[in-house]
Amino acid sequence: MSKSIIVTGAGGGIGESIARQASSTGYKVGVLDVNKDAAEHVASSLPNAIALHASTADPDQVEQALDKFGEAPNALVNNAGIVRFGPLIDISLEDWKSVIEVNLTGVFICSQAVANLMKDNGGGAIVNMTSIAGIQPNVNGGSYGAGKAGLHLLTRQMSVEWGGFGIRVNSVAPGFIDGGMSGPIFADQEIRSTREERVPSRRLGTVEDVAHAVLFLCSDEGSYVNGNQIVVDGGVTSSLMESFPRPKSVDSVGSGDG
Repeated sequence: MSKSIIVTGAGGGIGESIARQASSTGYKVGVLDVNKDAAEHVASSLPNAIALHASTADPDQVEQALDKFGEAPNALVNNAGIVRFGPLIDISLEDWKSVIEVNLTGVFICSQAVANLMKDNGGGAIVNMTSIAGIQPNVNGGSYGAGKAGLHLLTRQMSVEWGGFGIRVNSVAPGFIDGGMSGPIFADQEIRSTREERVPSRRLGTVEDVAHAVLFLCSDEGSYVNGNQIVVDGGVTSSLMESFPRPKSVDSVGSGDG
């Protein structure tokens, strides 16, 4: 049985990796991106893919893209996102809203449109791209972290409201990924080395690491996973206490207790 998937923000980075891995496992892929040339470039390199040009924050453009795709997808990956860095004390309202519009409202627009197709076609899987910035405060990250935290809760709400339609909704929260929007950050070798050393797994993540988690959630193997978030961060969000020093003498305190 043929299966299909739409990936937003698939013109590069993590989205492109998801699209390529999905194609390699037999999916018909809708490569959706606000950058028309990027979408066409990726789609033209895959055996069964179609380029979809749309802003995820524009309901009319999203509907037109779905019409072009021509069928209810088995899976939707809401990967499109933007960031506007800056301290909260200075960030403009325009920058605040622009990030929320794409990273939260755009996900709602795409998900609602696709869910209405899925519920009439036996269900499907939706995966939203959150971030560790929605788990730990992202200092000077503007509204990015707040939007991703909101998306995590939206994911859970969708899973409850749409589960009865056979629609599973989950999220993936990437950590320090060597690609996509983080590419320019890790071009700085000092920053790169420092972050690699502080990740418990002692390496940066790859776009493929994220894609593997996403496609598991889209697959039959993930059919009983609903309303959850997979954190793909090499252990970063579990390592808070490692950054606080303590005397070596206390490491043995209590070691003889039962």
